Amino acid sequence: MTSKSKRELLRLVERKAFDPVMRAKSQGRTEAEKKKLEHVQKATKAEIDRYRHYGSAEELVTNFKRDLDSTAAKKIHAELRSLHLPTIEDIRDEFERKASELGVAA
Repeated sequence: MTSKSKRELLRLVERKAFDPVMRAKSQGRTEAEKKKLEHVQKATKAEIDRYRHYGSAEELVTNFKRDLDSTAAKKIHAELRSLHLPTIEDIRDEFERKASELGVAA
């Protein structure tokens, strides 16, 4: 698919899942929560970089689906939930709908 499709899918993931994590503040959290937040923000930054470097919309969709079920991602998702932050699982339906609308299959 076009780079426009990749940009739209990337924008959706960043806006709905990654940006809220990166903007989360540590104030008002316990020391353990602050450490967990720092960890998930570091992991999320790496994810953002990885997603931005995928070569196509199809590659982005394929890896999004893999990230839903990988052991490492499940651990991060659990940490995000404990901090009341969104995960890519939370936007799965919306992401899949958007990919379908754009004609992107993986």
